[in-house]
Amino acid sequence: MAVFAYQGRNAQGDKVSGTLEGAESGEIADQLFKLGISPLEIRLAQGVASAAHTVSLFERFMREKKIEPLELMLFSRQMHTLLKAGVPIMRALAGLQESSQNPAFTAVLQDMRESLDSGRELSAALRRHPRVFSSFYVSMVQVGEMTGMLDETFMRLYSHLEFEKDMKERIKGAMRYPMMVLAAMGIAIVIVNIFVIPAFAKVFAGFHTELPLMTRMLMGFSSFMVDFWPLLLAMAIAAVVGFRAYINTLEGRYRWDKYKLEIPIAGKIIMKSTLARFARSMALAFKSGIPIIQGLNVVAMVVDNEFMRSRIEQMRDGVERGESILRTAVATGVFNSTVLQMIAVGEETGDMDGLMFEIAGMYERDVEYEVKTLAQQIEPIMIVVLGVLVLILALGIFLPMWDLGRAALHR
Repeated sequence: MAVFAYQGRNAQGDKVSGTLEGAESGEIADQLFKLGISPLEIRLAQGVASAAHTVSLFERFMREKKIEPLELMLFSRQMHTLLKAGVPIMRALAGLQESSQNPAFTAVLQDMRESLDSGRELSAALRRHPRVFSSFYVSMVQVGEMTGMLDETFMRLYSHLEFEKDMKERIKGAMRYPMMVLAAMGIAIVIVNIFVIPAFAKVFAGFHTELPLMTRMLMGFSSFMVDFWPLLLAMAIAAVVGFRAYINTLEGRYRWDKYKLEIPIAGKIIMKSTLARFARSMALAFKSGIPIIQGLNVVAMVVDNEFMRSRIEQMRDGVERGESILRTAVATGVFNSTVLQMIAVGEETGDMDGLMFEIAGMYERDVEYEVKTLAQQIEPIMIVVLGVLVLILALGIFLPMWDLGRAALHR
């Protein structure tokens, strides 16, 4: 038996931590759920654990990280089809295991079958693989088991995963164009300062006269880059490493995620896509019968933004105190008046899942429009930036030549 350290949330939503003994992390997760604790992190607490156990954890990590979201979508759709056709779960998993082309996912399915053979429920078997199945996914399956609607649950999960994939692709597509333009501008600046300006500097040196201020600044910056490029490269690498280390901290991730939402043009796309993900996840939770506090807990884990996660947890705390969803949503300060009005109508009519789907659809349409018009919004800014750079280079390089020509005419 090994000792595991865990962090989780109790039924009141408070963070708790401690240690438990068990053969593996999946067994610890089962113990925590029996105690009413939703696990957030489970790890070995002692270095005296058996080598075999350590190796098995490492192998599980290595194989689970190779599983793509598309494969999880296919699994959800196939489980819906098989269960709807009346195929028993064990036979369905066996069939999927035989047809799987990914050895990593085949190993996961084999472990799930062994867990079911040992008497565990399907949700407990999924919980043993947190890198493959998120807390939201497991909670949805658990509710499907309780309500006897596993086939419908898997179909809803398929739709949710498809939406998540679509949102991520849209955000990546939206950021691809500006990132490529910025990268091209950065490369152009480096080439000009290392190769072009030094060539002109040799010509200007033969003038034996005082050069314009703009030219002296360009030549000074170029000389600095040529002489100290190893230092600049080391500083750039250190900045990237330091930034990644900072955003891996809780405070750093919170500040960076908050700043991303304030970036001109791109920030509103990220904000709307995050709110669309939140609204659709909440709609699925309401529709599946998950209690609102538990639903807000699992949705907070789904939202890939620490700032938004803190706002959702703020909503959860308000609901726990007996406040309405509308009041807690107003307190977060992230929803516009139209969305708040729809939440108010949903609370009055008892159709929160339907209204949340409407909110998700509204944000999705906004994101789609913003992505389509992104190039049109960015082009004027890029043109101005490029124009300023060209003007600086032109003034710095051609002013001395113009002064030389004017002096020659006076002679």
